[in-house]
Amino acid sequence: MTRVNDRIRAPKVRVVNANGEQLGVMSSREALAKAQAVGLDLVEIAGQADPPVCKIIDYGKYKYTQAKLKKGKSKSATKMKEVKFRVGTGEHDYNIKLGRAETFLDTNHKVRFVLQFKGRENAHKELGFVVFKRIIEDLKTMAAVDQPPRLGGRAVAMILSPLPSHQRKRHFHLFHGELIEEDDHDEEEEEYVDHDDDSEVKAKGESETKES
Repeated sequence: MTRVNDRIRAPKVRVVNANGEQLGVMSSREALAKAQAVGLDLVEIAGQADPPVCKIIDYGKYKYTQAKLKKGKSKSATKMKEVKFRVGTGEHDYNIKLGRAETFLDTNHKVRFVLQFKGRENAHKELGFVVFKRIIEDLKTMAAVDQPPRLGGRAVAMILSPLPSHQRKRHFHLFHGELIEEDDHDEEEEEYVDHDDDSEVKAKGESETKES
């Protein structure tokens, strides 16, 4: 809780004016008088210091600035992104997906990778671990394993966390320079809608219909 004006209990405080200039150590009463003389407030900004540090400022503006900073920190907090694969994901799509993953990692987000099995693929779930082993190797200059590959139902999932920024080195790049779609969700699962995979399935079905 921020103490202001006559709520400041310390007998002596170190005072700083609105421009950041030090006015020295004085009694709380004297400091408050100085603040009131210029139409501002005396705000305790470092209560744990000895003596506590107080600043002569507009408390209303100070509260607004602090709230803004807090909101900004909340927005920049680590989020979980998700990228989905299939057993039959082709080389071209694989490269695009890893480019997407590198972009997420490069903006300090964790990435959850999910590989889903369909139909007969469920009989060969070991293939999912083969794909994930390749992903881990391909992204070793960008990420570390946060949660190793785990099988759950009809899918294998794992989580990678970004390496420190100075250690990162990208190898995959998005062809159009932009993400097709971003997943903005905090720390929890939300499916990455993979439209290109659906279109591949649809195209394959149409092709088989024409051949028959």
